[in-house]
Amino acid sequence: MNLLALALWIAVAASSGLLFLGLRRARPRPAGPAPVLHDLSEAAFMTGGPGNVVDTALVSMLGDGRLIMGGPGIVHVSPGARAGDPAERAVLQAHRGAPSGWLYQLRYAAMLDPAVQETGDALAARGLLSPPGWGRTWRRWGLTQAVVCGFLVPVSLPLTFVGFAVDPGTQVPFIVKVLPVLLLGIVAGGICAARARTRITPAGQRALRDIRARYVNDRTPQAQTALSGLRGLRDPYLRGQLVPAARGTRLAAAQSRSRPHHSDPGSSHTSSADVLPVVWCAASDGGGSGGGGSSCGSGSGCGSSGSSCGGSGSSCSGSSSSSCSGSSSSCGGGSSSSCSSSSSSSCSSSS
Repeated sequence: MNLLALALWIAVAASSGLLFLGLRRARPRPAGPAPVLHDLSEAAFMTGGPGNVVDTALVSMLGDGRLIMGGPGIVHVSPGARAGDPAERAVLQAHRGAPSGWLYQLRYAAMLDPAVQETGDALAARGLLSPPGWGRTWRRWGLTQAVVCGFLVPVSLPLTFVGFAVDPGTQVPFIVKVLPVLLLGIVAGGICAARARTRITPAGQRALRDIRARYVNDRTPQAQTALSGLRGLRDPYLRGQLVPAARGTRLAAAQSRSRPHHSDPGSSHTSSADVLPVVWCAASDGGGSGGGGSSCGSGSGCGSSGSSCGGSGSSCSGSSSSSCSGSSSSCGGGSSSSCSSSSSSSCSSSS
């Protein structure tokens, strides 16, 4: 029994040490000076993935009248409306490809736009976000270690009785010998699994704190959405329009997959939703699409076709963690939505 206890101590300690070390080395780091976030679109991506970038653009365009609600969940573009940044151009492009005008379909199509997806690539290249799927191995390792150690806790009790039966003399019970290291393995595995699901790097967390401090007195709906997701949006009219649209993104993803795509040989226009899988979906740890259940796909498992992603309560991405939709994956999301992450986007890259 002493040899078995010693073997358990060595195995759990070695597994925990390798897990912490591997996770630390795998985490991307910026190569030069501390990177910063350049604008609110990048902050929105950090907070809730591509879904939150599009939400921020929609808030801006609905707020100044460039987009007009023509009915429940239906949006129209005002004549002469122009985009102010790539995310807004993605919204206008998505509207041209979605004549029905359903806001949830418009949101999903804009999330797939290359300009929105490439925001995640730029953040990952600067060491602010981990690329999609980077922590999948370490998350599985940590969860496996925690489950195995948890299983061995009750198993050690009958082994204690076996030890007393074999050697009835005075001895330390087997469960007392191994319980500390098993509890250590559970805690270490759980901590590492949680860290592996966190898509924002330490440098990204610092950059996000800096830009939030810069906009601390900005109460505009656009800044509120970019920095806190829809859960930070205080305008009741905009919340009433965007939260249901965020919740309907999963439906839009399902409709996109089930809709047959007919290509016209004589047409040079192809919708990005037809050719571009969602790589970044939502940051698995950011705030995000907030209030509503943003979703970017169905299924599960970041990194696989048709996986859902999400983040801090987002229903998607919003990552991994971030973690995924349509034909891809990633994780990230918002606070009352479910998703989302990684390989979204976001269950994360191109995320």
